[in-house]
Amino acid sequence: MTAAPPPADPHAARAGSFNAVAARYAANRPSYPPALLDAVEELAGRPLSGARTVDVGAGTGIASTLLHTRGADVLAVEPGAGMAAEFRRALPHIPLVRGDGNALPVANAGADLITYAQAWHWTDPARSVPEALRVLRPGGALALWWNTDAQDVDWIAEAAGRAGRFLGIDVAAERRKAGERVEQADPSGRLDFTRRTIRWSRRVPIDTHLANVATHSALLVIPEERAAAFLEQERAHLLEVFPDGVVEETYDVLLVVARTS
Repeated sequence: MTAAPPPADPHAARAGSFNAVAARYAANRPSYPPALLDAVEELAGRPLSGARTVDVGAGTGIASTLLHTRGADVLAVEPGAGMAAEFRRALPHIPLVRGDGNALPVANAGADLITYAQAWHWTDPARSVPEALRVLRPGGALALWWNTDAQDVDWIAEAAGRAGRFLGIDVAAERRKAGERVEQADPSGRLDFTRRTIRWSRRVPIDTHLANVATHSALLVIPEERAAAFLEQERAHLLEVFPDGVVEETYDVLLVVARTS
């Protein structure tokens, strides 16, 4: 008698879901404002220019591009084959290695800065914290950040409610989780994080906004036809708020930075 296969790990499924949509992710996901990089420099205690920087969970290179433009010497680390392929296609001048934050393919004490943009929550802090401390030189810094929807904006809160009902998600609980990502970034207490929140916005065509929504893992792991039907309903709701078809997305970037001694 053949044993039943173990149940799929939903966390792993969501983490890997981006690889099939890497090009869409690169084209439609939001970037980050200059003020975020200013804050990283301030809290890290050094300019990005010339900083040996390991950008982990680099994805398609949204953060790596900004860091490189600021003059950082960037090494990107990305576990996913699809995301890594898109990164290499778009950014052949930035070196990339396959790996993840739980076992960084980087030498000891070789980095001035380690960054995680939208990626720390895919790691196991019991492993990724020691790895970061191993790779950072004395006086280096670990910077983690997330673009989060500004829930005090009425249309965003209403859209989140609709998405929560569709996906069967407790929206209030999900908001608390977003905060816990920051508050519990290092459950071991080995790192002393300083926190900042940076608000910014972008105006994009409704198609871009919906394509951005479609690249979020909660939608990527459900049947495609169900996701498509939800997005068409969202289009109708959004056109009531933005009849000209241009959506103003507002974000709060949650940033935490810890410096090593």
